[in-house]
Amino acid sequence: MRGKAKTREGVVISDKMDKTVVVMIERLVQHPKYKKYRKRRSKVKAHDETNRCAIGDRVLLAETRPLSRDKRWNVRAILEKAV
Repeated sequence: MRGKAKTREGVVISDKMDKTVVVMIERLVQHPKYKKYRKRRSKVKAHDETNRCAIGDRVLLAETRPLSRDKRWNVRAILEKAV
């Protein structure tokens, strides 16, 4: 039996591809020695079937099977539209 799919929240930084968006995911990581929190960023490509996402939108991503060489995420919902 498979576990629950990972979900991440991020901001769309590119929507130039067809049915694909590039999303910047920011997370806080604690430094092992100094215990200070630092921002870490990662860019992922996500599948957007209906091309609804635009640059600046905050989206919810869900992990999925490999859809292409780079795509391993699916846009589950648009949480906040860009102004």
